[in-house]
Amino acid sequence: MKNKKLITLGFASVTVALALLFSTNLFASVAEKKEQSKEASRLEALAKFTKVISIVEQYNVDNITIEELMNKALEGMMSNLDAHSNYLTQKDYKNLKVQTNGEFGGLGITVGVKDGALTVIAPIEGTPADKAGIKAGDIILKINEKSTLSMTIDEAVTIMRGKVGTKIELTIVREGETKPLVISIIRGIITIESVYAKSIGSDIQYIRVTSFDKKVVADVAKAIKQKKATTKGIVLDLRNNPGGLLDQAVGLVDIFVDSGDIVSQKGRNKADDESYSAKASNTLTKVPLVVLINGGSASASEIVSGALQDHKRGIVVGQNTFGKGSVQVVLPITEDEAIKLTVARYYLPSGRTIQAVGVKPDVEVFPGEVKTTKNEFALKEADLKKHLAEELEKVDGEADSQLPEPDSKLVISDEMINKDLQLKTGIDILKALIITKGE
Repeated sequence: MKNKKLITLGFASVTVALALLFSTNLFASVAEKKEQSKEASRLEALAKFTKVISIVEQYNVDNITIEELMNKALEGMMSNLDAHSNYLTQKDYKNLKVQTNGEFGGLGITVGVKDGALTVIAPIEGTPADKAGIKAGDIILKINEKSTLSMTIDEAVTIMRGKVGTKIELTIVREGETKPLVISIIRGIITIESVYAKSIGSDIQYIRVTSFDKKVVADVAKAIKQKKATTKGIVLDLRNNPGGLLDQAVGLVDIFVDSGDIVSQKGRNKADDESYSAKASNTLTKVPLVVLINGGSASASEIVSGALQDHKRGIVVGQNTFGKGSVQVVLPITEDEAIKLTVARYYLPSGRTIQAVGVKPDVEVFPGEVKTTKNEFALKEADLKKHLAEELEKVDGEADSQLPEPDSKLVISDEMINKDLQLKTGIDILKALIITKGE
């Protein structure tokens, strides 16, 4: 009986082993067939593409070379992937390199495609576009007489950039306007001053970041250190900031946050995944913080405002941001040509995405002026002092030197604050935070 049992068990073991071997071979066979089918499908698709190119080259009414056809095919393929991927011809690639150097002839606006329309993300402060009155959210219908309806971002940028001193006309659609506006702009040399630091009263520091170039973290750190002894709160203004370098966005958050994730990027390939975290050694200040954003805040500025919001490190004030949370890389395909390809998307510390959603402010405030009423009949000490100074000038021939005008480059006056409702709201919230903290 015992031998029979062992023989039965032996047969059972052999049967299981054979079943496992058969299953493994079956799975291997299915996987192999799948791979072969995939490769066959790929070859069919490439054959179809080659055939179409050959037919167009042979029968098209215009005499188009194979090189021109391939360029058009590449442009069409890349532009149909997403709004930020595209094929860079020799001219486009050269223009991109010029732009990366940080100084070029142009208008000073950053554009993107939103809901299928070429849209101004933000004008860069102090540039020809900013001075001409271009605003974030403007939809560009025409550049000179050329429609933008089927135009890629890089085509639009190439047309807008040009010789310094030359004129260009943009036809735009703006919310609140009954008809399109035509705005003439004279191209200028675009050099970007990315960080401005000013004082609000004696204990609040205002830091404006207009774009994320390679000096942002160093410039912001320098500004904070200079006023650290007297600063009780900071207003970080990221309105109309179109973005820039990721490492500078990460570094800026790190100035205010001492631990935890700042942002992560995830792509199709694990090699494209990356995560960035804060370090206590890089933190410079823990004073209350208010961040100003609007529809012109995009990409890197959305990472900063969103990360600070997720860490509950600052109160975000203003309007919903643009919603550009994708990562592009430039991949050369020859010495003179390249493709710009979206390889990943950004995710904030909470795991939420920025792409097409943006960052929603904690306190929504629309742009505008603060309505104030002035009592013309009330005589204050300051008014009396000014009156006496004027009378003294009549006698002595010079005004009282103890009443200097504030330098607008260094100080934000009450008058300037009252012209900016978003800033005024941010300052009021910051003052409440300072009181609550007991500074």
